[in-house]
Amino acid sequence: MSSNAFLAAAAILPFAGSVLTGALPSHARTAAAVLAGFVTLASLGCILALTPQLAEGGTVVHAVEWLPSLGVNLVLRLDGLAWLFAVLVLAIGALVVLYARYYMAAADPVPRLFSYFLAFVGAMLGIVLSGNLIQLVLFWELTSIVSFLLIGYWYDNAAARDGARMSLTITAAGGLCLLVGTVLIGRIVGSYDLATVLALGDTIRNSPLYLPALVLVLAGALTKSAQFPFHIWLPRAMAAPTPISAYLHSATMVKAGIFLMIRLWPVLAGTDAWYWIAGSAGMATLLIGSWSAIFQHDLKGLLAYSTISHLGLITLLLGLNSPFAVVAAIFHTVNHATFKASLFMAVGIIDHETGTRDMRRLSGLWRAMPYTGTLAMVAAAAMAGVPLLNGFLSKEMFLSEAVDNMGDHPIHIALPVLATLASAFTMLYSLRFIRQTFFGPPPHDLPKTPHEPVRWMRIPIEMLVLACIAIGLVPNLTIGPALERAVSAVFGAETPTYSLAIWHGFNAPLTLSMIALVGGVLLYVLFGKRINTNPRGGPWLMDRLDGGWVFERVMTGLTKGARLLERAFGAERLQPQLRILFLAALLAALATGVARGLDLFALGRLTPFDPAFALMWLVGGACAIGAAERAKYHRLSATIFVGGAGLVSSLTFLWLSAPDLAVTQILVEIVTTVMLLLGLRWLPKRDRAIPAPAAEKARARRRLVDLCIASFAGLGLAGLAYAVMTRPAGDGIARWFIEEAYPQAGGRNVVNVLLVDFRAFDTLGEISVLGIVGLTVFALLRRFRPAPDSLERPKQQHHHDAYDRAREGRKPGDTTADALMVPRVVMTWLFPFIVLLSLHLFLRGHDLPGGGFAAGIALTIAFILQYMACGARWVEERLRIQPISWIGLGLLSAVGAGAASWAFRRPFLTAYFAYWELPLLGKVPAASALVFDLGIMVLVVGASALMLVALAHQSLRRTRSAEAEAELDAEQAGEETA
Repeated sequence: MSSNAFLAAAAILPFAGSVLTGALPSHARTAAAVLAGFVTLASLGCILALTPQLAEGGTVVHAVEWLPSLGVNLVLRLDGLAWLFAVLVLAIGALVVLYARYYMAAADPVPRLFSYFLAFVGAMLGIVLSGNLIQLVLFWELTSIVSFLLIGYWYDNAAARDGARMSLTITAAGGLCLLVGTVLIGRIVGSYDLATVLALGDTIRNSPLYLPALVLVLAGALTKSAQFPFHIWLPRAMAAPTPISAYLHSATMVKAGIFLMIRLWPVLAGTDAWYWIAGSAGMATLLIGSWSAIFQHDLKGLLAYSTISHLGLITLLLGLNSPFAVVAAIFHTVNHATFKASLFMAVGIIDHETGTRDMRRLSGLWRAMPYTGTLAMVAAAAMAGVPLLNGFLSKEMFLSEAVDNMGDHPIHIALPVLATLASAFTMLYSLRFIRQTFFGPPPHDLPKTPHEPVRWMRIPIEMLVLACIAIGLVPNLTIGPALERAVSAVFGAETPTYSLAIWHGFNAPLTLSMIALVGGVLLYVLFGKRINTNPRGGPWLMDRLDGGWVFERVMTGLTKGARLLERAFGAERLQPQLRILFLAALLAALATGVARGLDLFALGRLTPFDPAFALMWLVGGACAIGAAERAKYHRLSATIFVGGAGLVSSLTFLWLSAPDLAVTQILVEIVTTVMLLLGLRWLPKRDRAIPAPAAEKARARRRLVDLCIASFAGLGLAGLAYAVMTRPAGDGIARWFIEEAYPQAGGRNVVNVLLVDFRAFDTLGEISVLGIVGLTVFALLRRFRPAPDSLERPKQQHHHDAYDRAREGRKPGDTTADALMVPRVVMTWLFPFIVLLSLHLFLRGHDLPGGGFAAGIALTIAFILQYMACGARWVEERLRIQPISWIGLGLLSAVGAGAASWAFRRPFLTAYFAYWELPLLGKVPAASALVFDLGIMVLVVGASALMLVALAHQSLRRTRSAEAEAELDAEQAGEETA
């Protein structure tokens, strides 16, 4: 396999695995785990296979054109930094899969969990492998969405629902800020390509848009990485299953913001603004997180605030504007991922085997769980920065940078002091975690009897703890090469010189580290008992600052504000809403006319007067006025008038030499008119005898206002049309489309070429909406029950039935059937001819009037005639109509036609055409747009047929009700006879 194939496989496999896992039965726990583990390891293998190509700062890039004219392409870019984060995401992901298999209960729908999990893995890989800023933002928001599903996995738990909602709200809002920030960076640079952006750091920093871009990008990064003041979502995300907490809060979601700051450090850092924003947020988060972790009684709560603290440490390092601090930040990111994932898993084992995470109830677990206790203590020691473990090395780097950045400014002087204090707090809560959980008197009154877990459940913790020890003892042999590649990817030729040696002699960082370790122990000895008996379970001096309360107040305020706007500008009735929309449009048009001096009714170039055309438009206008006048009490006649107006529009297109539009318009008019008639059949009748409201004068004034608005809107549109048609046409793009339709798309029907080639992406969105509309109408009508007064049979049918009852040998319904015999035969025989017409319109559409949309509407007419002639039951017994499948096949065909261009390294929906030599037929034109057009046709038929079926089944519902009543009457008559 080529390097591009390995890279593409690594990115695609998690999403494919997510779909397959989600399709498994809910009880297939082992199968889901095996599939998820295989997919994760396969992606990891693909990434590791590319390691040799990253030597000496190499980069693997796989690009697929998407929107090249906008500078937006699908780019997978693997350098040393992306490799390191991808390995973290996949390696820890594989361990979490193994752990989750034994953690989750048999009653849990585990395949759903692994499906969400793999989707999240794919989204994280999308972030770290993105070579385009817009692409990165898309995956960024995808992580927010999938994490919402993961955190709220146990949706019957109110805490899980609230935590998922808070997480999505905060991180998605940050994602919107990031989107605007990346757009500003793209505007500064002139490209969204990551390599181009990274090469123009000075241009970005010197731009007047630098500060807003910096603030917006950091807003996205700080919200995702739970930095102050956005840190409040992370503790509440602990309602997720522990395997998910171990994954999201060690190697993935919270590290996305860290990755973004490291990735863009060469172009955004180096300024005072970066220093104060990133550095201040990091320092505040470091202190708040470590202080809050001290007082938590819930083990997961302690680890949550500990995660916040360590993320603050990394952010602070990145904010110091020092290349060596960036090295320390990358190094600590790896170290934090290893010891924090192992700690979360250890806490999950404790919860799984004892039934509680409350440290006030846990003590002396070492006796029952010595192996788990040893692993947890080593991981906690690494978190505290004990020598000979990985956390010690990165903490030394952190303290070294704190000392090196000490200056004359009071804040600079306080930096090493605050760093040492935070390190002491870390030692304090790590020691409390070990002492309260594993030592002391034997536990009592636990929900479960504590014991060691199954062997396979400990293996992930063992491997992570082994990594903590190995990196701490021999960093140059373990993490050294990967760290060097990552640092080189960030700095290139300006990579700083650093050392991973365990011993640097007696110096200031070592002294501060020892002070922090000893200070943490002394603090626990002095205040440990008071902390353990703290009834609040929250930090002193901060118990009133409840982040959840603040979030809820903000959300409540936003909701109240939205309701005020709704009451001011909204309405339950449609008329006031339309009134506001029309007034807004009129004001916008008037403002434009006044600002630009637009004279709509100035005399321009007039065409000769044609009495026939004017008469046709008079008929159309009369139909429109008649439809408006008859709409309230005479729906049938109003529908006929509307159809007449549509027919005039079709004739107008034909008159003005637009046969393609005329064909489409007349076919749409036929289908919509029949659909309206079928729908109006089941609505309640309008009665003039309904008493008029008391406020008759107010209603008259409202109608007068509506008449004025409608008149102004109509006159405005008429004036605009007049101004356009009586003035010389400007140099637009119409001529280019006419000239390039055949050379570039192989079609002579410019309208169809526009729809299926030049604007195919718009068309794809439009048919997607059409499919959604069809599904929505079907879903609504499934619950619809006809109005009681619409269940009455028509008067004509009553007369027919009375005639049949009055004559021997006839039964009710015979006369109606006889009256429809000739139309039924004609409409039945028309079916194959209309199918042929539809096929004809489809095949000729690329060169002559027709196309997939017109063909689909024509084929729908064939189905409508069969339903009208023979009824729903007769048709569905003979024609196997599956409209939902048609919608899916049509959408897949259209998307597949666009995606096929990727195989030839072309942008999405790039068309290809050629001439084929066929026997008997000779040279035949063929274009790939034909497949896209086929998708349009199939989806149009599916959506229209689905709405038709939903309407037709109303008659079956009425028939079933009538049959049930008849059976009940027969039973009652039998009982009376007996």
